Amino acid sequence: MTTTQPHQEQIDDQKTLWEVPDELWARLAPLLVIDKPRKKQGRPPRDDRAIFNALIWLARTGSQWQQIPRHYAPKSTVHERFTAWVEHGCLQRAWAVLLGEYGQELGIEWEWQAADGSIVKAPLGKRGPPERRRRPAATPLTEAKLAANERS
Repeated sequence: MTTTQPHQEQIDDQKTLWEVPDELWARLAPLLVIDKPRKKQGRPPRDDRAIFNALIWLARTGSQWQQIPRHYAPKSTVHERFTAWVEHGCLQRAWAVLLGEYGQELGIEWEWQAADGSIVKAPLGKRGPPERRRRPAATPLTEAKLAANERS
C-alpha cells in the first residue's frame, strides 16, 4: 500500500502562506526593534519572527487570541509584544512593508477593503448580562394546627 506524501516544495509553499520568508524578514526585523531596557528578569524574550508569524496567522484566519497555535508563542506573549509594537509604532511600519510586498506580488484592490467588520452575533445582544438568580423567599412560619378536640 502506497501513501502519497506531499513534495517538500509543496510543504515549503504552504509555510509561506502563514510565515514571513527569510528575504522579507531581513527587511522587517529592524522595524520591530524596541530600544528600551527589559523590566523582567529571567527567560530571554521570544523570537520576534515567531510572534510576527502568529499575528499573520491571526489576520489570515480571523481567529481569537486564545486559538493561536502554541508553536508560535503563548497567546499572552503574542498579545504583550503586539501591544508594545503598536505603542511604539513598530507594527504600523512593519505592516506597511508587508502590505507593499503583498501588493507588488499579488496586487491589492483597496476599494474592496474593509477597516473592520463582524459576522458573529453578539453573545449578549440586546438582552444584556444574565440576571442574578435570587434565592426563593423563606416560607413564612405558620401556627401549629390544633387538633379538633383541643379547639374551644
